[in-house]
Amino acid sequence: MLAFLSSILACAPDRGHVPSYVDGVAKVLNERCVNCHRPGQVAPFSLLGYENAKKYAKTVAAATSGRQMPPWRAVSGYGEFLDENRLSTEEIALLKKWSDAGAPRGVSKTPIAAPKFSSEWTLGKPDLIVSPARAYSLPAEGADEYRNFVIKTDYNDTKWIRAIDVRPGNNKVVHHVIAYLDRGTAAARMAAKSTDGKEGYLNQGGGAGFLPSGSLGGWAPGVRARFSPEGTAFRLEPGETIVLQVHYHKSGKPEVDLTKLALYFASQTPTHELNLDWALNTRLNITPGEKAYTLRLERVIPANATLYGTMPHMHLLGRSMKSWFEFKDGTKKPLIHIDDWDFNWQLIYWMKTPIHIPAGTRHIIEATYDNSESNPRNPSHPPKRVTWGEQTTDEMFLLLSVYALDRTIQDEPNRSFMLGVPTFRRQPRAGS
Repeated sequence: MLAFLSSILACAPDRGHVPSYVDGVAKVLNERCVNCHRPGQVAPFSLLGYENAKKYAKTVAAATSGRQMPPWRAVSGYGEFLDENRLSTEEIALLKKWSDAGAPRGVSKTPIAAPKFSSEWTLGKPDLIVSPARAYSLPAEGADEYRNFVIKTDYNDTKWIRAIDVRPGNNKVVHHVIAYLDRGTAAARMAAKSTDGKEGYLNQGGGAGFLPSGSLGGWAPGVRARFSPEGTAFRLEPGETIVLQVHYHKSGKPEVDLTKLALYFASQTPTHELNLDWALNTRLNITPGEKAYTLRLERVIPANATLYGTMPHMHLLGRSMKSWFEFKDGTKKPLIHIDDWDFNWQLIYWMKTPIHIPAGTRHIIEATYDNSESNPRNPSHPPKRVTWGEQTTDEMFLLLSVYALDRTIQDEPNRSFMLGVPTFRRQPRAGS
């Protein structure tokens, strides 16, 4: 009996124990938070060291208890991803209890060493850093701007890019960044025609204003740079122009920005070229007050390929997005499911195990939007009809994916094309 009672007491939580910074809290913050919450990064404040952690203890407890932080939106168990940054129930409770106790430091025989970062860049010193020639001045108010900065390269041989990273010059106004490629002179001609006297050119109609020859990827707050899998990389042709598109969302006062793009080269020619697939449905037409507008996209993948990562994209009315593959034998493979979309945190989700997609596989995407008055993120009061568009107050249905065709670079030396031709289908309302 005594042994039985002892085992119960050993397993019972110690409700009288007060956690301290040195006893558990520092470990959680340093492993889960400070990669972004440190000087020079996208987060609005630093959590490096005890004094910073204590200052923001209540903020941290509230954000983690509500699962707004860390910004990991993918549903657990639907797809498996690298770098999953999700706090356990026990870790969340630890941070709240620590905050409620006044954020004590505790006593440690040895100092708590803060993580050391060798560079402001997540992946260390880049092989190349490029940026617009001049800073960009943004007015206080008005519509969002999609500014395209033309950055010429002068390499005589093909460069293979295993990773990119982005450092916004002004986190208050930079919403996201895409690095397009132009093998010709279209972007340079558009910049030359710009009459506003600023660097680059505006294109409010979507994309970069021309058909890109490729892309190196993109960035949004929360995106963590990582190297592509061994043997894969994006292609940068000799003399190919980088078109750095920066989406600016105005802050209410004049702002200035100079965003930088870092490139990391592969040490040798890879076996497979990475490309971006843009699965989109532009037939959005969300009526005012509609609480659960659901749209669906289906397409057949035309060539054998391997999927390495994916990035859903919607705007403020988005509530959920779910995607999966259906193979010819009838089996299904989950890709990603986000059931609580947050426009402020748009991440690239890298597959823990790359997914091989045989030709003939069906790719299905479903997204749901809330255009009702009860949606706290709805920018319009009363709600208005919303269709596809580039403005934040418009909407989008887009799933970006990083993939490589099965054929090797040696088999097909030219840049490959996007996957598939989509078919569009509006999901019927219940009872219709």
